[in-house]
Amino acid sequence: MEKENQKLQASENDLLNKRLKLDYEEITPCLKEVTTVWEKMLSTPGRSKIKFDMEKMHSAVGQGVPRHHRGEIWKFLAEQFHLKHQFPSKQQPKDVPYKELLKQLTSQQHAILIDLGRTFPTHPYFSAQLGAGQLSLYNILKAYSLLDQEVGYCQGLSFVAGILLLHMSEEEAFKMLKFLMFDVGLRKQYRPDMIILQIQMYQLSRLLHDYHRDLYNHLEEHEIGPSLYAAPWFLTMFASQFPLGFVARVFDMIFLQGTEVIFKVALSLLGSHKPLILQHENLETIVDFIKNTLPNLGLVQMEKTINQVFEMDIAKQLQAYEVEYHVLQEELIDSSPLSDNQRMDKLEKTNSSLRKQNLDLLEQLQVANGRIQSLEATIEKLLSSESKLKQAMLTLELERSALLQTVEELRRGSASPSDLREPECTQPEPTGD
Repeated sequence: MEKENQKLQASENDLLNKRLKLDYEEITPCLKEVTTVWEKMLSTPGRSKIKFDMEKMHSAVGQGVPRHHRGEIWKFLAEQFHLKHQFPSKQQPKDVPYKELLKQLTSQQHAILIDLGRTFPTHPYFSAQLGAGQLSLYNILKAYSLLDQEVGYCQGLSFVAGILLLHMSEEEAFKMLKFLMFDVGLRKQYRPDMIILQIQMYQLSRLLHDYHRDLYNHLEEHEIGPSLYAAPWFLTMFASQFPLGFVARVFDMIFLQGTEVIFKVALSLLGSHKPLILQHENLETIVDFIKNTLPNLGLVQMEKTINQVFEMDIAKQLQAYEVEYHVLQEELIDSSPLSDNQRMDKLEKTNSSLRKQNLDLLEQLQVANGRIQSLEATIEKLLSSESKLKQAMLTLELERSALLQTVEELRRGSASPSDLREPECTQPEPTGD
C-alpha cells in the first residue's frame, strides 16, 4: 500500500511539473481533428522505422501542434529527419552516456551559472534560484559543454535548451539539443570564430534587399546592419525576446524544415513591421523599436507570421548568398592593384561594420560585468548571512544543552526533599507512660 501511495504521489508531482512547464499562452490552438491526426501518428507501432508522408506532416504542423504532445512530436520529427537523411553529418559527437557526462567537471561552469538566472526569469519553472528548473538546465548545458569541446558553452544556448526542457524530460532535452546542434546544423553558428553568424547576418541583409528594398535602404541610410538587432534571434531561436507560444511554433517549424526557418521568421517579422520601422528616423530609435517593441506581438500577428513562413521558400537564395559572401571576402583579400579604391571602400565599410559590432559587444560586456559584480556581491552577502546563521545555530544549540542540563538538575533537586520528609510521616506516636 505504501509503494502504491508513493507511485501515486510521484505521478501527481509529474503532472504538476508538466503543468508548470507548459505555463504559456498557445497560438494556433489545435482542433480535435488535428490532435487526433497527431495521436494516430505518434501511436503507430514501430514508428521510428516508418517514413511518414512529408506533405501530411507539413500539413499537420501548419494546422497546429497540441501543447501537451509537443515534446513527443519534436522527437517524432527528429526520427523522421534521421530516416530521410540516412547518412549522418560528418561531425558527430562521441556517444557518451548523459549520466557519465554529469559526473565530470566543466571549465564552463561559471559562464553557465551566470546565465541561468537570465534564462526565462519570469517563467515559474525557471524563476526559483537553483530550483528544479535551473538545476536541470544547468545539467544539460554542463553535459553539452563536455560533449562538444569546440563549442563548449555559448550565450544563447541556455534559451534553446530551456525551450526543449519545458516540453520533455532532462535527458530527452539533452538528446534533442544534440540533434539540433549536430544533425540540423545549429552548432556552426556557436563556434568561437562566429564566422557562420557573420554569413547569416549577410544573408539576412541580402534577403531584405530583395524582398523589402525600401526597408533595406532605410536601415542602410542609418548604418544599421542585422548584427545590431538580429544576432540574438539566431543565437536563441527568438526565445530571449519573444512570447513562449510564438517561440514554440518556431521550434515546431525548425524540427520540420531546419535552420532556414530562422531567416524566414526574421524576414516576415521585419516585413510586417516595415511601416512602423520606416517612421523612425535615427539609429537609436530604430534599433530600440526592433529590439524591444517588435517582439511584443499580438496573437493575430503571431499567427500571420507563422502562416507566411509556411508559404516561403528561400533555400536557393540562401545558398547563393553564402557563395556570394565567400566571393566578396576573396575579392577583399585578392583584389588587383587596379581596384585599390574599390578595395579601400569595401575595407572601410567592413571596418565600420566591425566597429559597430565591437561597440555593441562592448556595451553587452559592460552590462554583463555589472551583473557579475552584482551577483558576486549578493553571493558575499549570502555567505556572510550563512556564517552568521551557523553561529546563531551553534549558540542556540549550546543554550539548549545548558537548559536541558538545568532542567535535569531541577528534577533531581525536586525529588530529594520529598525523600527527606517521608520518614516524619511514619514516626510512632508517644505512649501515656
